[in-house]
Amino acid sequence: MPITGTALSLIIIVSIAVAVFLGYKTGINTGLFCIIFAYAIGCFVMGLAPKAIIGYWPVSTMFVILAVSLFYNVAASNGTLEKLSRTLLYVCRGFPGLLPYALFFVAVALSVMGAAYFTVLAFLAPITMIICEESKMDKLTGAVAINCGALAGGNFPTAALGVIFRGLMESAYADNPDLTPIDSFSSTLMMCGLAIIVSLILITILRFAIKANRSIGKDATFEKPEAYDKKQKQTLVLIFTMMAVVLIFPLLQMLLPDVAAITTIASKIDVGLVAIFFAVIALFLKLAPQKEIIANIPWNTIIMIAGAGMLIAVAVEAGTIEMLSAWISNNVPVFLIPLAFSVVAAIMSFFSSTTGVVTPALFPLIPALAASTGLNPVALFTCTVLGAQSSAISPFSSGGSLILGSVNKEEDRNALFNKLMFAAVPISVGVNTVYNFIVSMIL
Repeated sequence: MPITGTALSLIIIVSIAVAVFLGYKTGINTGLFCIIFAYAIGCFVMGLAPKAIIGYWPVSTMFVILAVSLFYNVAASNGTLEKLSRTLLYVCRGFPGLLPYALFFVAVALSVMGAAYFTVLAFLAPITMIICEESKMDKLTGAVAINCGALAGGNFPTAALGVIFRGLMESAYADNPDLTPIDSFSSTLMMCGLAIIVSLILITILRFAIKANRSIGKDATFEKPEAYDKKQKQTLVLIFTMMAVVLIFPLLQMLLPDVAAITTIASKIDVGLVAIFFAVIALFLKLAPQKEIIANIPWNTIIMIAGAGMLIAVAVEAGTIEMLSAWISNNVPVFLIPLAFSVVAAIMSFFSSTTGVVTPALFPLIPALAASTGLNPVALFTCTVLGAQSSAISPFSSGGSLILGSVNKEEDRNALFNKLMFAAVPISVGVNTVYNFIVSMIL
């Protein structure tokens, strides 16, 4: 006889925790463990058909990630993104004292233009560590600046992280068909703006609190990058054109909601399908090798998110999400719920992926919880993401490890490890927690 009720929900909650632990401990993709648990619990405990479990694979979310990364891999492959970052840094040579902010906005610009979080850090981390050496800027400040920029810019509706968050928001409401869905585009746009503000606050604290930054920019040198070649210029035109296509009609719809023609066109604009269209144009123009851009699609991230999505879908079917929402609404004071989501997300993200584990696990709780408590769902989604991203600088995370790997000297690497672990993480989590509480009161 199938197990039901609280016992089943506890099994699923434990399985999610075990999947995260096994992924962290073994280095095997957490999504694969999630698929195994979804199959075992769904078929052998709940009595679901195997085809039902396979049907939980989030096709729409996977397609959008694949399509967007396929297009932007062109810019990464032919050197457009790297040259763009060097150009932006060179422009900032006249005001070295504002270098942390320049690094931040370079990372934001690259992320908004579609570069994945890891791509931005992979490009900027080595450059940033060199700039820190030359300009006498504290390495922790530089690391936090590019990490915050890559995350904040990535939250933009058409950027790498924003696309994922939009898909997860829409999936969360698809699992609650009786609730009116929110506009995922405007929600992630607000999330991006709020992330930029809190990032600037954090960078400012580090910029002026750390003694080493008082002589920042002294004797710094910036080499002028080479001119863009023909392929890179064509790539930039395609990037800006695609951004215009996917942004202009949703923005017009927000400004002119009563114009039927704009609403109709906006409903037909899909970032994944548009990205495929522009990727094919890039391939026709031979802007990058097809084999390379396909090979660089983040399959690891796709498997992680899709696998976690399958297990979360089983949890929804079992009533686990509804049970957790009810428990939180009954046991946590309403005004503290956004804060609870922020702190829990930060703790989870310290060891695991924001996009692969944290948001797929917490986002499904939000629609029903917001409806039952009267809280703004956008505030809950935002607090969850900003909370998770506040600990993404952890040396145990992929972002923190990428930055550490860019430091050449072992002595400097060990010193930066301690700073990331015992300064950056607690300061970032603390600042974001206070900030999220204020945001939740305003929204």
